[in-house]
Amino acid sequence: MGVTNISIRIQGAPSFYQCQVDVLQELPFLLKERDIGSLLIIHGEKSFHAIQPYWPELEEVKTTYVAYSGVCTDDEIKRFKELAYSLHVDAVVGVGGGKVLDLAKATSHEAEKDVILIPTLASTCAAWTPLSVIYDDEGRFQTYTVFPRSSYMVLVEPRVILEAPLEYLKAGIGDTLAKWYEANALVHDLEYIPLPVEVALHAAKLSRDRLLAESHQALIDCEEGTLSSSVLTIIEANILLGGMVGGFGDEYGRVAGAHSIHNALTFLPGTKGLHHGEKVAYGILVQLALEGNEEEIKSLLPFYRQIGLPSSCWHLFIQAQEDILTIAEKALLPQESIHFMKDKFKEHDIVAAIEKLEVLQKEGERN
Repeated sequence: MGVTNISIRIQGAPSFYQCQVDVLQELPFLLKERDIGSLLIIHGEKSFHAIQPYWPELEEVKTTYVAYSGVCTDDEIKRFKELAYSLHVDAVVGVGGGKVLDLAKATSHEAEKDVILIPTLASTCAAWTPLSVIYDDEGRFQTYTVFPRSSYMVLVEPRVILEAPLEYLKAGIGDTLAKWYEANALVHDLEYIPLPVEVALHAAKLSRDRLLAESHQALIDCEEGTLSSSVLTIIEANILLGGMVGGFGDEYGRVAGAHSIHNALTFLPGTKGLHHGEKVAYGILVQLALEGNEEEIKSLLPFYRQIGLPSSCWHLFIQAQEDILTIAEKALLPQESIHFMKDKFKEHDIVAAIEKLEVLQKEGERN
């Protein structure tokens, strides 16, 4: 690819971002400052309960609270778009985890409204990135959409994330760890790396380094209910740094093999109880196996074991060879991001990578 042929669209950050204790108490002022007088607030049942101790009085704002179905689907987007139109709201608010935030972003785009995102989990970078992942009613991956505008406002109350089940922060670590490995795989055909892509790569490497260094301590602190510097670092690595990779790298900072493996895993009923980032974490290892990078796999496996990320078929409740064949088939669907990688793979390559990973996993357990 020639230097002049590189086209990158930068959406590096939301218009406004703040992560601090009591940040939600500033929401009434922030809304008034921006002449926002009516809100459609989309939330999950658990997330709405979790945010209540920190939620401000919105006496001067007309608010409509609506729970979503549990999945970001085309039907849900249509339902909330029509609701936003009928209520004549000034902005759409998403309160919850990644699926709620993706739904709020998609709704705001379709309804041509500003979006305000309030994550209650740090399990993905969904609060930062102007992108929504769309599933079907069964929770199976369908597609993802990148929006032309960045999110208007992102407010992170770290205490609500501290109090969330530990598994979500752990999943966020897995999802964010993939940023470095996938971005690194996407720049293979660039003769020249533009500065925005370098920013993305630096953010990806910084996130990986901080995750490897501080995740274990952060999880211990979360279990003890301590809002430590390690906890804050991991929260912002998962949300801010993770989002910056795609925001500055555009197509060179999005997704590659690891997310294709995740998407394939959504077709296996046995993986439904696993979080997005857990499946992505496994996808990192499969991608590295496809790349022939056994040394990196060996260096990551102790970290996976230390914090409890899945690294084998057994962890994913995969027992039948038929399931592995399904992963190989679905990961290579025409729309999948694995095709952006340097090498072109066939189903038998993915099967071999999974089998190689099983061998390395067992060797690591013995050592």
